[in-house]
Amino acid sequence: MKTLTCDVCKHTIQQPTAGRNYFHFAHRDICEPCKDALELALKPIIRTKEPFNFEWYDQLVTDSIEKSILAGKIDIP
Repeated sequence: MKTLTCDVCKHTIQQPTAGRNYFHFAHRDICEPCKDALELALKPIIRTKEPFNFEWYDQLVTDSIEKSILAGKIDIP
């Protein structure tokens, strides 16, 4: 059986399937609950960005994941 560990919360993901129960962002593997929390945390920030810029978005996601790894969880405002 194959397992994978979430880089943010350090939980083990049993039978990992990319795009289904884990996601790969910015060279990091993130479980589905952490991905959902990340999207929830970034949604209000993204809605205020006018005009939208993909380079800015990629940097925002990367920075948020790195901060979350240091904190051990994703902070939702």
